[in-house]
Amino acid sequence: MAAALLGSALLAVPVTAHATAPAPAPTGSAVAAAAAVGLDDPAKKEIAMQIVSSAENSSLDWKAQYKYIEDIDDGRGYTAGIIGFCSGTGDMLDLVEYYTQVKPGNVLAKYLPALRKVDGTDSHAGLDPNFTKDWAKAAQDADFKKAQDRERDRVYFNPAVQQGKSDGIGVLGQFIYYDAIVMHGDGSDSTSFRNIRKKALAKAKTPAQGGSETAYLNAFLDARVWAMKQEEAHSDTSRVDTAQRVFVKKGNLNLNTPLDWKVYGDSFHIG
Repeated sequence: MAAALLGSALLAVPVTAHATAPAPAPTGSAVAAAAAVGLDDPAKKEIAMQIVSSAENSSLDWKAQYKYIEDIDDGRGYTAGIIGFCSGTGDMLDLVEYYTQVKPGNVLAKYLPALRKVDGTDSHAGLDPNFTKDWAKAAQDADFKKAQDRERDRVYFNPAVQQGKSDGIGVLGQFIYYDAIVMHGDGSDSTSFRNIRKKALAKAKTPAQGGSETAYLNAFLDARVWAMKQEEAHSDTSRVDTAQRVFVKKGNLNLNTPLDWKVYGDSFHIG
């Protein structure tokens, strides 16, 4: 009945009313709103997690990495979880401390004294032989997954996005910052994120300073490659050379799909 009534109503409309009016040009505010999409947009964040996982775990399935743990012989002890929390760099300790606040008596809580002692070293003292098994067991707990998500965002993702937006760089640039802070941290050493950025700023201006976004991102990636080559464990720079550089060269500053890249010789695709 509704369809019949709609049909008769349409027939009663004068023919001139069917002429299609030209679509209004997007306003400045609409353009600005479109440009304001950042890496914290849920769809873009999902892409970021997949690309980082391709480098960290040779897989796009980042959600399978909550249980991941191994010593990759980079001097940081155990590397684990969705972002590579390390027993030797403090972020794993922070994670387990937070998890224990949320869920006292969890399977990892008993390792807190050992994690405090090995912080800053590559030692497994007090962790072996069962820490890796208990990590995998904890990763079955939704609260532990939420804790990993929280610490990823607090320590790495949110600071990278915030700095990127402040510098006037788009989604790709914010991802480039994120990947750098994941690998290098944001400490005071010469290869930390803040000092990579400082090297880049000596070569190019950010868009917020009136510079070219592409020129600045290339300067940042140059500084990032330098930082990676200072450590044997990170001396393979393909996660920059055959991934991030590819997106910059294509001018894909918004990290739009489809995306094709390589890391350590493996090919990846997001459609």
